[in-house]
Amino acid sequence: MASAAEQLASNLNFSAFAKAEELKKRIWFTLGALLVYRFGTYVPLPGINIEALQQAFQQQSQGILGMVNMFSGGAIGRMAILALGIMPYISASIIIQLMTAVIPTLEQLKKEGEQGRKVINQYTRYLTVVLAAFQSYGIAIGLEGSSSPIVADPGWFFRFTAVITLTGGTVFLMWLGEQITARGIGNGISLIIFSGIVAELPAAIAGTLELGRQGALSTALILAVIVLAVVTIGFIVFIERAQRRLLIQYPKRQMGNRMFQGDSSHLPLKLNTAGVIPPIFASSLLLLPITVANFSTGGPSWLATITALLGRGQPAYLLIYAGLIAFFAFFYTAIVFNPKDTADQLKKHGGFLPGIRPGQRTAEYIDYVLTRITVAGALYLVIVCLMPEVLISQAGLPFYFGGTSLLIVVSVTMDTVAQVQGHLLAHQYEGLVKKTKLRGARR
Repeated sequence: MASAAEQLASNLNFSAFAKAEELKKRIWFTLGALLVYRFGTYVPLPGINIEALQQAFQQQSQGILGMVNMFSGGAIGRMAILALGIMPYISASIIIQLMTAVIPTLEQLKKEGEQGRKVINQYTRYLTVVLAAFQSYGIAIGLEGSSSPIVADPGWFFRFTAVITLTGGTVFLMWLGEQITARGIGNGISLIIFSGIVAELPAAIAGTLELGRQGALSTALILAVIVLAVVTIGFIVFIERAQRRLLIQYPKRQMGNRMFQGDSSHLPLKLNTAGVIPPIFASSLLLLPITVANFSTGGPSWLATITALLGRGQPAYLLIYAGLIAFFAFFYTAIVFNPKDTADQLKKHGGFLPGIRPGQRTAEYIDYVLTRITVAGALYLVIVCLMPEVLISQAGLPFYFGGTSLLIVVSVTMDTVAQVQGHLLAHQYEGLVKKTKLRGARR
């Protein structure tokens, strides 16, 4: 089966793209919004000594703090007004989705359709503000407690301004991501993370080549990293396109005096139904307990112990990260795909799986198949995200060569290309409808 990119290249040309005015407006809006986001990552937080901050950050850039900096597009390293990034919103989404599964009121809201979804989204926004304020205060305390004089004038005024500024930056990014989703192309939250990774990628490549020029990294190791990145990208594309198709049969139908033969179709189940969400969720939860630890040197001993255990390449970090990825792979799959609802829809329209009784038995079979392929999908995510960690920790390569960053970049690119193709095909259908109407009017 051809991918979205291949179909777009074979079926659509530049003339079709030039005529799609709505699509061009959406693309320009998306690019403009991402440029605004990138500009915000360079506006520094008031009251910060940038030189002292860079010295303190350089000591911790290869640890978990490097992951925060990646997702924030380098804003943490510059302590910009958008330093928190979109992570509080992702954390709030995790908490709300977990609560939806255990609180009947939220579960009922989820079943109410569009109106219930709006209420749940509003709860997520409120929780985002609370989490962002909490993390902002932690960052302010951590900056003041650093051994380097990062804060020019410590005190409650700095803490208040830091909380207001950083929380406001997160709320702005949350709004900007929603605007991109509604008025642009692709998922706004994913594109914000994607743009942050891509923007820092040239500097990471240049830094790696400079290490090779200085002799710190061998040429063979750099070539091995390039080959590993290419193989990983190909593996990601292959798995993201992989599907398990269940055959669906429809019975014969009689309309008037005519008998129509029963049709057949397929129910596609993606091998990785959860997509890029599990690594992002897992990274977000790993970052919560150590928001302050990497900046603060005078904190409690248990905080320093946690920071040491969650260091890059440490066994505890790898085990917890792998466990969270596997958990969220199953959890998010259960949220986005309900076998019982699918079985009910098939029964309603007269469809059935050959050899499986419609209704409850069909739901159980779909759940059985989905669980099996989710095991493979979770294993794929763990391998892609953890295998490069060993090379990164041993060779000291930039974090951007990690499997999580490659997974995000490739997945978001494929999703965006698919949406572009959908808009172009919709534009072509509109053109065909207009031509048909004109021909009918002439006749």
